[in-house]
Amino acid sequence: MKILKFGGSSVANQENIKKVFEIIRKSQSEGNIAVVFSAFGGVTEVLLNSAAAAKNGDKSYTEDIKVLEDRHIELVRQLFPIHLQSPVLTYVKVRFNELEDLFHGIFLIKECSPRTLDYVASFGERLSAFVLAEALKVEGFNSKYLDARDVIRTNDRFGNAKVDFPATNDLILDYFHNNNTIQIITGFVASTSKGETTTLGRSGSDYTASIFASALHAESLEIWTDVSGVMTSDPRLVYTAFTIPQLSYSEAMELSHFGAKVIFPSTMMPAMKKGIPIYIKNTFEPSNPGTLINGDAPSGKLIKGISSMSDISLLNIQGAGILDVIDVNRRIFTALASVNINVILISQASSEQITCLAIRSFEVTLAKEAIEKEFFHEIRNGEIDVVHVISDLAIVAVVGENMKQNPGASGRMFQALGRNNVNVYAIAQGSSELNISAVVSKSDLQKALNALHEAFFLSDNKVLHVFLVGVGLIGQALTKMIATQQQKLQKENLLDIQIHGIANSRFMAFNEDGFDLKNCPLPENADGAMEMDLDKFITQMESMNFSNSVFVDCTASQDVADFYERVLEAKVAIVTPNKKANSSSLEKYKNLKKLAGKRSVKFLYETNVAAGLPVINTLQDLMLSGDKVIKIEAVLSGSMNYIFSELEKGAPFSEVVKLAKEKGYTEPDPRDDLSGMDVARKILILGREAEQDLHFEDISIQSMVPEDCVEAKSVDEFFQKLQGHDGEFAQLLAEAAERGEKLRFMATLENGKAKVGLKSLDNSHPFSTLKGSDNMILFTTERYHDFPMIIRGPGAGADVTAAGVFADVIRLGNYTRS
Repeated sequence: MKILKFGGSSVANQENIKKVFEIIRKSQSEGNIAVVFSAFGGVTEVLLNSAAAAKNGDKSYTEDIKVLEDRHIELVRQLFPIHLQSPVLTYVKVRFNELEDLFHGIFLIKECSPRTLDYVASFGERLSAFVLAEALKVEGFNSKYLDARDVIRTNDRFGNAKVDFPATNDLILDYFHNNNTIQIITGFVASTSKGETTTLGRSGSDYTASIFASALHAESLEIWTDVSGVMTSDPRLVYTAFTIPQLSYSEAMELSHFGAKVIFPSTMMPAMKKGIPIYIKNTFEPSNPGTLINGDAPSGKLIKGISSMSDISLLNIQGAGILDVIDVNRRIFTALASVNINVILISQASSEQITCLAIRSFEVTLAKEAIEKEFFHEIRNGEIDVVHVISDLAIVAVVGENMKQNPGASGRMFQALGRNNVNVYAIAQGSSELNISAVVSKSDLQKALNALHEAFFLSDNKVLHVFLVGVGLIGQALTKMIATQQQKLQKENLLDIQIHGIANSRFMAFNEDGFDLKNCPLPENADGAMEMDLDKFITQMESMNFSNSVFVDCTASQDVADFYERVLEAKVAIVTPNKKANSSSLEKYKNLKKLAGKRSVKFLYETNVAAGLPVINTLQDLMLSGDKVIKIEAVLSGSMNYIFSELEKGAPFSEVVKLAKEKGYTEPDPRDDLSGMDVARKILILGREAEQDLHFEDISIQSMVPEDCVEAKSVDEFFQKLQGHDGEFAQLLAEAAERGEKLRFMATLENGKAKVGLKSLDNSHPFSTLKGSDNMILFTTERYHDFPMIIRGPGAGADVTAAGVFADVIRLGNYTRS
């Protein structure tokens, strides 16, 4: 069974209807189908406008209804031979007689309830589906009209009713079990258990099709409209926009939320729950494959699309005394909900106690009044400022599941915007990492969209030749990721990543044609394996002389880091999670940066800090655009955050540390994490990236390793001794809890000095919300002074780090695109 749905533009006139019938004929030849129709193009809008006119005592509604009636009658005469017109014309005339009586009643009582409005709106689909079902019979189809009100049950929330899926599914299955003809179904409409007509809200006909597809376990759902699928951006603003071949359900939902009007989230939900693929196709170009939406893993481009919303305003809620105001955010959202205002985007800089909300501009006055009413006393007492509004803004959002594995997305986005002088007022990135959104000036919207589209889509492809040193947990995870994506990357002409050299501390091996990544051997097992010698490894890499070579260092070795200058001199890019080079002497750090620029090669080390999170790249872009960092606050150790967040659950400290080690969050020796040295290196690197001449001795470090555990001769002995300190950590936790605070191991950089250690934070601090292995970084800069930038996400584990390294490798191929 396949469900087809045709929109209003697809059945707007006789010519279009004939095209629809041909599509139905072809689909029927391939298997069982059912068809959902919207009202004829523009009919529902006229019905709703006429109802509003009647309610306001405007008799012009009579003329509008007469025009609609004439249009339907004319279509009947065009679609049917004379001798078959009578019963269909009778149906049409009876429906319009009902409408005339209904509108006359609205006109007399000057009232039109949501229930009445739903009944008015239902006439469009009831007329179109009946006429088309009968017309299909004339064309030789065994078709039958099905009023969806007979099988779709909802609550009585008129205008946007909620479906009772258990009852609906049973009714649909029972109906189709007893009817084997082609069902021609009314979109948009349903009914309550009492038989009252309801409608399904925005894009209700698409939703109807999805409901039937889900109930019938359809093999696919086809949405036929007047465009060839979902576009990479708004073609009215971006002339180079093109159809996206495939989207995941999540990507499609994100795009639809931020302006892509071809598909809506409610449409996808029933089909998505059953894993039913959705095709968005063009009635007027039926051979075009359109867009497939399904649950497959993301592939191809770094992002799938760039969407936008215009006519946005920002509201800033802030104040010097806001720290003393209880439950601010709940009160803000409760106040907005009380006046039915939806918040589109939120960006909160808790260190400054400022909340920034993006809403539709036409709601901004009402929103401002609602918030100021809620905080009347606080504003009067000077604890909170009068709400500040910034208008004439827009939102641009880049969407794609591949961003989960490539922190370069945010870097390229903001670099593209910065290079085109597009100022960003606020940013937001969900924890799902599907969407990075930025608020820009409305006047800059088209420029921003075109800059982003060019940066992400209009580019040449590239082959990257990788030489990998370090094939432990991270290195092996990296090769598996490349192998998994290799064919898809090649097939979609994005990147061809080949690994020509592999090495560990004992052996190395080379393959001029590239190793088979699906069966990539360890260096000692590869053909031609030889004893590892870093000097010879780099010499061989130089002699192979590939263009676009990449040296990937997945070790934590100082010896490997010492060869970075030579690698860059050879014009070979470097990608590494190894922090040793960038956290060594300031002179070495600066020399590596200078050398990379001199040789025009990339030195990428996003995974030096916070694994795969877009921290360093974002910070570099801020610096590139002329910003200046004032302060950095950060939880930079996924292992330490996991330990102290898990400690809150009541387990002894030693057991939590052991669990973190078992999960792979800590180093083989957890003392390397607990000492704070790893976090110190990371804040040192961030400080240097913020263009501060920071030395290791400028960092104050508080170690979490008890003195008697430092000299333990083995990890097992360390854990034995650590058990004796469980009470001390339990006491620290209890004291913090008594103050209503939480323990977090964090780093702070300000005025050229850095501190690393355990802090007790109150619940208003953003770090108090961190769970598991998440990291969070707050950047307070000159440009983001009032609204510090926040980056948050998982920051520990071999897979996460490998994903970040893989993302950096892919970014190298993408640099020609930006």
